[in-house]
Amino acid sequence: MSDNGGATVGLLSYETLVHAVAGAVGSMTAMSVFFPLDTARIRLQVDENRKSKSTPLILAEIAKEEGILSLYRGWFPVISSLCCSNFVYFYTFNSLKRVWSTGGGQSRPSKDLLMGFISGAVNVLLTTPMWVVNTRLKLQGAKFRNEDLHQTHYKGIFDAFSQIIANEGVSTLWNGVLPSLVLISTAEIFLIGAVAKAIATTATYPLQTVQAILRFGQYKAEGKSGHLGSLRNVVYLLMDRIRRHGVLGLYKGLEAKLLQTVLTAALMFVVYEKITAATFRVMGLNRKLKH
Repeated sequence: MSDNGGATVGLLSYETLVHAVAGAVGSMTAMSVFFPLDTARIRLQVDENRKSKSTPLILAEIAKEEGILSLYRGWFPVISSLCCSNFVYFYTFNSLKRVWSTGGGQSRPSKDLLMGFISGAVNVLLTTPMWVVNTRLKLQGAKFRNEDLHQTHYKGIFDAFSQIIANEGVSTLWNGVLPSLVLISTAEIFLIGAVAKAIATTATYPLQTVQAILRFGQYKAEGKSGHLGSLRNVVYLLMDRIRRHGVLGLYKGLEAKLLQTVLTAALMFVVYEKITAATFRVMGLNRKLKH
């Protein structure tokens, strides 16, 4: 009874919910501030014929061709996905951590690493459909340089889900899940901060490029929109990009991604820490008043 009660407390505790909400709000705030950097990054990843320029030039080019608001195209679906994603990650991680501590176990790097992987995997499996949809909505209406890219015509998030399921099958919603699972950030990397995330981003960027290609999935050429992103498909996409544009072709948009990663990570954790600290301070006062 006590073990089950402890597990339930860990999963449903108010403190766990605070961590989850704070993580979600922090990520939404940071992404909103630096959203144009993500626009530049995904354009260069998916549209391989777009010339790789400095981030300010890419942003200026997009704004000139499609209007200044195009830099924030797809903001709502991306923010919605990010909110759900970070809520799931923080809630799962802190629930596992609380259950572990309730059982008398001490926190160790190996345990934190395992909890980070489990939390990341749960997050990927539950939220990948949202990321597939927001990737397509973010690129809808973009002026592509690559003629092999299809334009999508969705009326919104729910219409996108409906059309994808009707025209491409439910499994398409999990396109890119394999590279996403490989790219799971551990709790250590996630909490160390901006520098570690920048190094990790650079090392894994080719997989992130493949992830974006698979999520978009609107290609006339065969082999670029395989369901779930099988290992064979991932390898094909990596080699195809190298064959067409050289190794550096896998790193198009890296500058924008690094800027976004460092700046977003820093701002996100400032907001996260402020929210959790303020909330727990209030909780502490409430507890004292009760006693």
